[in-house]
Amino acid sequence: MKIRFILPALEEAKSPYWRPIKYSLFPPLGLATLASLCDEDDEIEIVDEHVEEINLNDNPDLVCIESYITNAFRAYKIADSYRSRGIKVAMGGIHATSLPQEAKAHCDTVLLGLGERSFVEFLKDCKDGHIKPFYEQGQVSLEGLPLPRRDLFKREKYLVPNSMVFSRGCPNKCSFCYVSSFFQGGKTFFTYEVDRILKEIESMKGRHLYFLDDNILADKKLVRQVFKEMKGMNRVFQGAITVDSILEDDTIELAYEAGFRSAFIGFESVNMDSLIQANKLSNINMDYNQAIKKLDQLGIMINGSFIFGLDNDNLDVFDKTTEWAINNGITTATNHILTPYPGTSIYKKMIHDKRIYTNDWRLYDTRHLVFNHPNITKEQMEYGYNKAYKDFYRWGNIIKSSKEHEEIRMKMKHFSYAGAWKKFEPVWNFLIKNELLSTARGTLVRTLK
Repeated sequence: MKIRFILPALEEAKSPYWRPIKYSLFPPLGLATLASLCDEDDEIEIVDEHVEEINLNDNPDLVCIESYITNAFRAYKIADSYRSRGIKVAMGGIHATSLPQEAKAHCDTVLLGLGERSFVEFLKDCKDGHIKPFYEQGQVSLEGLPLPRRDLFKREKYLVPNSMVFSRGCPNKCSFCYVSSFFQGGKTFFTYEVDRILKEIESMKGRHLYFLDDNILADKKLVRQVFKEMKGMNRVFQGAITVDSILEDDTIELAYEAGFRSAFIGFESVNMDSLIQANKLSNINMDYNQAIKKLDQLGIMINGSFIFGLDNDNLDVFDKTTEWAINNGITTATNHILTPYPGTSIYKKMIHDKRIYTNDWRLYDTRHLVFNHPNITKEQMEYGYNKAYKDFYRWGNIIKSSKEHEEIRMKMKHFSYAGAWKKFEPVWNFLIKNELLSTARGTLVRTLK
């Protein structure tokens, strides 16, 4: 069977916010995972529309499309194009799982939740000629699964081709989190076994890794074993962690010894009432300054994530958050306007309260306000969001923030990393256009180590 896996471009790819380097970081790992479950004699291709054009005139036997909320309309357009020619289309991913009936109008079958088990059943049914309209996630187990088909990636098109996960889901239940909508009414966190994790790490060439897990420290027993084994591998890696996981014990020290050099942390808000509203349990009553200092002393940079638009926020939230991030030496910032994704508890509450005023999924990109806020207008919210980014990444503030670190090495790492990420856009665009991202990987490793 000839199978084509497609990741449609997010809406941002056609907007003024488009940054080619942001969407040239990681290949579509989820699609490579499903590809590993296909039969040996299947002819398989993975197409990522963020880095390449899609030929909609080819003739595969089956098309499998991954959907997110802001690529939903593009996913539907691609699916409709194939189906108009009698080609079978399956759709999965977070958006299709959250709104399966909407997705079903554009495809032959919807794969709900994690597909590691249901996809095998679907493929068998597809080859037998009697597919079902929906395939439930069923009993999830990550045991015995093959490694993702990384041989199908076009490595030259990505800055970080060595991305992986050793867990699926998250044990936390933040009200705004899209991940929680993926797991309905049951267990929400699963992990691979240590031996499989190490096997996957060893299978990837190069020093740099990026763990795409929602929280790499969620299972302390597991990661402590992994980090101890990684200590002699001469790797450097990045990943997401929570504030509480930094302060609990010495696991973060083990992570650093294994090569952990840059942490994505969802601080979300510097307002305690907002954290309580969002059910951000991993941050409530936690000492942000102590956690930041601990990482800085080790030599781990921070990419801080912040949310604007929680109900307790006022017009001063943008300047307060930006000032806090600069004064605490946060290397890079990822800002979001609160977005009530379908399937989340905050979406359900806002629907009940009749606060959401648009279902145009193209606007659910965390850059637009899509609900009625009690204190901030749509225009004020979107202006403040953009201003916060501009202020944080001004050269003067990059320099000021880099000086907050105790050691010279961290001051230099902060300055070079933040500057390169936001200020060298023409250089990144040139590297991407000429497929030279692989030449930048060595510089990235030197900066991180």
